[in-house]
Amino acid sequence: MNADWDAIEAYAQAHSTPPGELFERLDAETRETQSHPQMMIGPVGGAFLSFVVSMKQPRRVLEIGTFTGWSSIVMAAALPPGGTLVACDVNEATTAIARRYAEEAGVADRIEYRLGPALETLATLDGPFDLVFIDADKPGYVDYYEAALPKLADDGVILADNTLSGGDALAPNGPSSQGIARFNDHVRADDRVECVLATVRDGITLIRKRQAPA
Repeated sequence: MNADWDAIEAYAQAHSTPPGELFERLDAETRETQSHPQMMIGPVGGAFLSFVVSMKQPRRVLEIGTFTGWSSIVMAAALPPGGTLVACDVNEATTAIARRYAEEAGVADRIEYRLGPALETLATLDGPFDLVFIDADKPGYVDYYEAALPKLADDGVILADNTLSGGDALAPNGPSSQGIARFNDHVRADDRVECVLATVRDGITLIRKRQAPA
């Protein structure tokens, strides 16, 4: 098959339930104000996260890398009653945008925003977390994973975004793709877990602790 990948992405988005007017405005503001708007999870990735949270029904979610808030909002909206999400990011300006849209979406009371280096924040948090979403600086993925795994519930799931690195994970050519390739190899070799790298958008790896035989 020799289809254009951008066309495939557009087709997938056109055949997914649209995210709604609030996210259209969030998308527009992010593109107008941020130098790297592609860091947004986007409609297809957001719908995927919403489905996972709806099916998993986690009580506690940890997000490492919030940016302007698309992912935290869709996950918070899908939480069961009483569910909470801790959103970690170092950027005060983008977190302010995330908080503003979360308030408008009616989910800000479910989200605890934590500003600062994620590894420092993680050191202050007690587990267990039922779901962890990693979508921060790619060279730090292995460290975030190692910090989060001990805090993951026995039946919890880690989701790591951008694990194809635009295709560059196959032949890493810079700090970001090298960090992703290192992470992918690290997780695959970790006998504590099992994983699948799903080719959703730019790659989302699902990871869970290996279960002991019954």
